[in-house]
Amino acid sequence: MDYTAHLDDALTRLHEEGRYRTFIDIERRRGQFPHAVWTRPDGSEQRITVWCGNDYLGMGQHPTVLTAMHEALEATGAGSGGTRNISGTTVYHKRLETELADLHGKEAALLFTSAYIANDATLSTLPKLFPGLIIYSDSLNHASMIEGIRRNGGAKRVFAHNDINDLRAKLEADDPAAPKLIAFESVYSMDGDFGPIAEICDLAEDFGALTYLDEVHAVGMYGQRGAGVAERDGLLDRIDIVNGTLGKAIGVHGGYIAASAKMCDAVRSYAPGFIFTTSLPPVVAAGAAASVAHLKTDAARREAHQTQATILKTRLRGLGLPIIDHGSHIVPLIVGDPVHTKTISDMLLTDHGIYVQPINYPTVPRGTERLRFTPSPVHGPREMDALVAALDGLWSHCALNRADLAG
Repeated sequence: MDYTAHLDDALTRLHEEGRYRTFIDIERRRGQFPHAVWTRPDGSEQRITVWCGNDYLGMGQHPTVLTAMHEALEATGAGSGGTRNISGTTVYHKRLETELADLHGKEAALLFTSAYIANDATLSTLPKLFPGLIIYSDSLNHASMIEGIRRNGGAKRVFAHNDINDLRAKLEADDPAAPKLIAFESVYSMDGDFGPIAEICDLAEDFGALTYLDEVHAVGMYGQRGAGVAERDGLLDRIDIVNGTLGKAIGVHGGYIAASAKMCDAVRSYAPGFIFTTSLPPVVAAGAAASVAHLKTDAARREAHQTQATILKTRLRGLGLPIIDHGSHIVPLIVGDPVHTKTISDMLLTDHGIYVQPINYPTVPRGTERLRFTPSPVHGPREMDALVAALDGLWSHCALNRADLAG
């Protein structure tokens, strides 16, 4: 077999479909977020504004977080030195798990190297703990949840997105005595819509199912203390397992689950994705713990973030641009064609110093390609004005208005 030819064919297909993903080399500079420096292909540098980052609240630049990380670095050095089971559990890891358990009102929390691994490892392990487990998964769940459910070897049912009636029908069709778990998200990242948490919890109680809620795009962002949408809606005590990330609103790195002490202990003891992975560096755990603790008392930052998201959506809607608005902080602008999406993204970057990555299939369905904006409290009026003006001009330049897309 000509392996190189096969690689060439695979990559050529992506280029021809306009779906080839290009890395943009940027350097975030302390104290300047959301601004960064882009290294152009010719080696020159250009100052840009990042509009697609997941550091939703700018906590990756917060002095409290940076101070905690500096102190931990000086105290402990770089890495953890091992897995959690073999020399890789430190006071920093335990402190962070305690902060996270408290945040979600749970007995315990368990750290992973990413939220992807937390989802994959936990969902692939649960059938070992509950033989015969059936997992009911929302059709738009994140790839990490899908992968974990696929790998677990147990039964799965995929219900239509946010469709309570379809979920109920699938629950009714299965053995009432079988163990069950419903896996879903609080905020779906591509459209920015909310999961019907209360209604799903009602069904879980009716059918004796566990609830597994991915709050990755909500942790730090919603609720009085930043625990997520479940806290905002007064539903923390009805969720059995929460998945969250430390790499978005928390501004650092890593992932976790929060649940009962027995659940965390069982996952810790059985999940290969936890057992055989080097633990987070103490410096990372220290920064994340400081961020979580700070955000528990910084409701003003969350309010400012929601205000900025509302302003951006209002202004883009005023231009007649086809945004999706489900009331969350995520602002998707539907372009509907991968080539046009990439063209607008490239022109925003090169001509206006605005960085927003194109989102194409398979992340979103074909025909719904988009630019996904994530405004933050540190995107001020100047950055907002520049973005709106650039989009207004480029949308007209590319002849991509509502009528064109509808046709």
